[in-house]
Amino acid sequence: MGVRRSFRKLKTMKKNIFFLLLFFFTISFNFAQERFATKSGIINFEASVPSFEEVKATHNSVSAILKSNGDFASLALVRGFRFKVALMEEHFNESYVESSKYPKATFSGKIKDFNSSELSGVQKDYILLGTVSMHGKEKKIETTVNLKEIDNIIYLTTSFTLRPEDFNIEIPSIVSNKIAEEINISTYFELRTNF
Repeated sequence: MGVRRSFRKLKTMKKNIFFLLLFFFTISFNFAQERFATKSGIINFEASVPSFEEVKATHNSVSAILKSNGDFASLALVRGFRFKVALMEEHFNESYVESSKYPKATFSGKIKDFNSSELSGVQKDYILLGTVSMHGKEKKIETTVNLKEIDNIIYLTTSFTLRPEDFNIEIPSIVSNKIAEEINISTYFELRTNF
């Protein structure tokens, strides 16, 4: 009876040690991943309609991180978008995106088949899959992302379209003909390892 109990304890200890080693190996692997980051990424959006005033804004303080496994995430404080017309910026923040209630716009996703060691000064296209979160709603997207690396800086650009209704953003009928149904988004990031 005592030998069986000792044998079971030994077996349980071996299992525990195995799982403990596996846990530490996983943590070490995750920390070993190379990371590229920035706090000065750029997002532009345009929803202009011909014959009406330009509806266009730029944000140049967007944070982003890219891991060597292709995980990519970015965060923009919504109040950071700048318009040419101050009144348009005010309406954007107060009436449309309600930036005091929903202060952040985020993206999280993955670049398919990404391998940082394959990057060079020649631009390479990848597929980016992920989720845009804004105004309390989420929208899955798939788009092409362009990457190249020069002097240990990864240059990442992409563009895609979104619709205000994707995020329950209501455009009043009085101005709906002055704002495009699809909003063109373009991004530019210079990601560094020594961030």
